[in-house]
Amino acid sequence: MPTSITREELKQLVDHGDVIVVEALPAVYFDQEHIPGAINIPHDDIDAQAPKLLADKDAAIVTYCANTPCKNSGVAAAKLERLGYTNVREYVEGKEDWVAAGLPTESGAVTAA
Repeated sequence: MPTSITREELKQLVDHGDVIVVEALPAVYFDQEHIPGAINIPHDDIDAQAPKLLADKDAAIVTYCANTPCKNSGVAAAKLERLGYTNVREYVEGKEDWVAAGLPTESGAVTAA
């Protein structure tokens, strides 16, 4: 089971560029609003997309979705762990909590480098 991370811990990692943030929602929700610097890998695309987008299996990765009732981030984190990623955490409270705290967001599609 993936370890959780708090909003404060995630904000520090995002501010310092020390994490890969993965939104596990479908692209339409990601395009509307996402945590700055996040990439979009819907939970049902993890197996196909993670090897292409997440080359370093030891990198710090945090998954998130809409809110606490949403299970996509937990599914995504568990799949990443099964694929051999060693430093995966889940921001259980998700985008709703981030926005409610008045933290910045971005919108629009993000293309992989």
